[in-house]
Amino acid sequence: MSLSIVNSRALLGLEARPVCVEVHLANGLPSFTLVGLAETEVKEARERVRSAIQNTGLEFPGNKRITVNLAPADLPKDSGRFDLAIALGILAASGQIDAKKMQGYEFAGELSLGGDLRAVRGALAMSLAISQSIATQTPQQSQHIPKLVLPESSAQEAGLVPGATIFAARHLLDVVRQFLPGDAVPDVLDGWQRVEAAARTAIVHHADMADVKGQAAARRALEIAAAGGHSILMMGAPGSGKSMLAQRFAGLLPDMTTQEALESAAVASLGGRFSLSTWAVRPTCSPHHTASAVALVGGGSPPRPGEISLAHRGVLFLDELPEFPRAALEALREPLESGTITISRAAHRAEFPACFQLVAAMNPCPCGYLGSNLRACRCSPDQVSRYQGKLSGPLLDRIDLHVEVGALAAEELINTPPGEATSAIRVRVAAARERAVARQGDTNQALSGKAIDEQCKLDDAAAKFLNTAAARLGWSGRSIHRCLKVARTIADLAGAAKVQVTHVAEAVQYRRALKAH
Repeated sequence: MSLSIVNSRALLGLEARPVCVEVHLANGLPSFTLVGLAETEVKEARERVRSAIQNTGLEFPGNKRITVNLAPADLPKDSGRFDLAIALGILAASGQIDAKKMQGYEFAGELSLGGDLRAVRGALAMSLAISQSIATQTPQQSQHIPKLVLPESSAQEAGLVPGATIFAARHLLDVVRQFLPGDAVPDVLDGWQRVEAAARTAIVHHADMADVKGQAAARRALEIAAAGGHSILMMGAPGSGKSMLAQRFAGLLPDMTTQEALESAAVASLGGRFSLSTWAVRPTCSPHHTASAVALVGGGSPPRPGEISLAHRGVLFLDELPEFPRAALEALREPLESGTITISRAAHRAEFPACFQLVAAMNPCPCGYLGSNLRACRCSPDQVSRYQGKLSGPLLDRIDLHVEVGALAAEELINTPPGEATSAIRVRVAAARERAVARQGDTNQALSGKAIDEQCKLDDAAAKFLNTAAARLGWSGRSIHRCLKVARTIADLAGAAKVQVTHVAEAVQYRRALKAH
């Protein structure tokens, strides 16, 4: 009887938890049993592994009773990521490779029937988990930090994490040759290479705000939103430029830090959307208005990230906001406050980051022309009320900026010169963010509790103005706090040390779009 143990990792949310792949060969009726709370695609590894081993010229112990246990047994396992570890465990248990040489390595990869290694989801999350373990270990423990062996494309992704030791392999034989019995050290092969972490420069191409003519109020609101990390709702007639403005919003945001890029890439890797070409590029997710609540917040078994998590450190653009299902919109309320989303199921619980900037757009009424100077609205007051009523008060309360986008007449559209370029606006946005981070360590939108009182102090005149406005408009405490944070951002854009009446007055105007109708 023979027993071998190979290390791998399973994904639960953004966590990559260690998994021991235990392989036991025994005499008895030939069989191949796989246990350990494995999903269907994991159980199908039996056929992939058998074919891969046989087609690479290695010996599959088909006359043995093979038992594979994925421990811990209560941790869900999905996808074909365990194929490589299972194959190596069988080869080690049958004495074809040296199990001792595999100590200190972790393996993940899906096998083709011919033995080629295919990419797996979540490689970056696995590498991050190892990197985080490095930070918590003592110098004496550092020699036991595992090395990660992955398919070539997944290894390039995992190699973005500083400090992780990653090896890329193309074929099962490339891995097997490294762990053959004996003292000989294999030559460096084309199919087995160490991936060196290297600094990558993001190549970002955003549409230019100069393409947008007019719309001074909306452009100003987007600049404030970008500078402070605020959410924004644009309301206007069809064709007024709401989508055009939203598509250019990501270009106003500052460059991502390395930590932000890693967080964003890790979530994209879990969703199978990561590409090296998008490294350090702020994501913009634009789900269709028929998207369900699960599509937005995530779900499934095991849980997968939704659109709000895939937009982490980027932009979530929801066009035709009232057309989204009510349940989907209400699901946005918690992540807009906390920056995270927790998905709880009977068997397990997963938490995903969801620190995104919401950019939403809507028409003022079903026909879209309420308040337009170009066409008459044909909606009744009840229709307008029902349409705007699809957005609940608590959700609107959590959106910092409400702005009206007026449609331009044909003559204005033709004769108006191009607007200010993205590059010029971005300079002001970056300077305002730098002031906020230097003062409080984060964007103004992230302020909460006592920090709001400390960083958004008002003089007597400004405080009196805000109190009067809040009383007349019937604002909640949350509305007042969000207005204060927007005023703080306006002050930062102006280079002012204190929040003044003019800053508060402008902030108040950005919370009245729906009230005007």
